[in-house]
Amino acid sequence: MSGVALLAWILALPVISACAVVVARARPNLRESLTVASGIVLFLLVVALYRSLDWDNPSRLVLAEPFPGLQLAFEPEPLGLLFAMVAGFLWPVTSVYAVGYMRAHHEQHQTRFFAAFAVSIGATMGIAFAANMFTLFVFYEILTVATYPLVTHAGTDEARRAGRVYLGILMGTSVSLLLLATVWTWQLTGTLEFTRGGVFDGQVDGVMLGVLLALYVFGTGKAALMPFHRWLPAAMVAPTPVSALLHAVAVVKAGVFTILKVVVYLFGIDVIADLMVADLLAALAALTILIASLVAMTRDNLKARLAYSTVSQLGYIVLGAMLGATAGVVGGSMHIVMHAFGKITLFFCAGAILVAAHKTRVSELDGLGRRMPLTMFAFLVGALSIVGLPPLGGTWSKWVLVQGTLDTGAWLLTAVLLLSSLLNVAYLVSIPVRGFFRKPTAAQDGIREAPLASLIAIGVTAVGCVALFFWADPVYRVAGEITR
Repeated sequence: MSGVALLAWILALPVISACAVVVARARPNLRESLTVASGIVLFLLVVALYRSLDWDNPSRLVLAEPFPGLQLAFEPEPLGLLFAMVAGFLWPVTSVYAVGYMRAHHEQHQTRFFAAFAVSIGATMGIAFAANMFTLFVFYEILTVATYPLVTHAGTDEARRAGRVYLGILMGTSVSLLLLATVWTWQLTGTLEFTRGGVFDGQVDGVMLGVLLALYVFGTGKAALMPFHRWLPAAMVAPTPVSALLHAVAVVKAGVFTILKVVVYLFGIDVIADLMVADLLAALAALTILIASLVAMTRDNLKARLAYSTVSQLGYIVLGAMLGATAGVVGGSMHIVMHAFGKITLFFCAGAILVAAHKTRVSELDGLGRRMPLTMFAFLVGALSIVGLPPLGGTWSKWVLVQGTLDTGAWLLTAVLLLSSLLNVAYLVSIPVRGFFRKPTAAQDGIREAPLASLIAIGVTAVGCVALFFWADPVYRVAGEITR
């Protein structure tokens, strides 16, 4: 199959899956089998695209040209493939988990849930393979709209309020700032195509470039950089599989992916290195890392603690992008992968605890590891990967990011990364420690592990955290191609 055909199928399959889910709504087993099968096929298609790709002559799929020189087009490149591989692999895993979770938790509107989930993955693929900023913006907005019914799934007043915050921040920042930056780039350069080395080519002065960079970064609200982070903790009212989608598979990763893509293919790393605004944004990312970590330590609600952990970890990727160094971009790109596996494991475990033990607060988890040892051990694995300790994948992305700060002489940022890892230990690793080594504060009779489907998904992602330590080289090599 040609590269163009593979791209077409990758973009179309999630939409076909969503339609099939709706058609099979009266037969839950068929509906969910179609969802999982679609995810597996999508991942295999992305792998096939990777294996057939010629980095120097990639395939290009053009859907439309609504304005002369402005195409709705798709073209694979290393960063996009890395993002698509992560999303493609985690979609079927999350679907398997969701089957166990949604049934055990007796969630309503499951057909709508699985259909919206599929459309969200389709939008994610559109973002990953966008050939220009126009295409990326279109699918960025589609992703926001597609995930809204997932955030408001419960239909409660709290869910609707969270949905308003979600749409207000994400649509507000993108329409007022990201769209402005996109149009301004078109006006200055006559192109929005993602190009190695950037598109400005010395024709725009540094002050204007700095303003543009700030517009792009703050306009990408999905990256949850403070002060545009409030939507992420608010969205935790959604079912746990949605939280996993938001934090690991699609939404926040689409945000930091967009920032990396803009830095590498619109500005160029060398241009970023010379911009004072990039230094200020790196400092803001560092503050986001520390403040979010400190806030996480104060949260007793487990999902809220994980939400602020995500805000902090996204700051790592933004910081790497703003360093203006190859190691920063490579480390940030690797962290998209490593954080995805670690954080989705943590959210899967949080959902399993809710379903099996009906507990949502950290203070209620004392001694729970004796009743749910597999879940609590997997939580420990995910937590240690987020911390960045061997033998877990998060070690390598943090290693390369620290190398980037050292290469640029940013010793203070090095200290921030190291201090943040210590804070990660305090608010994440402490959870399984109390689960295994403290005495239960209440009766735990009748508590057992979550449904098998959920445990399988937890096991896959936890093993993935370990595998990414021993087989990190493929991720590193693809990430290295981004800056070649």
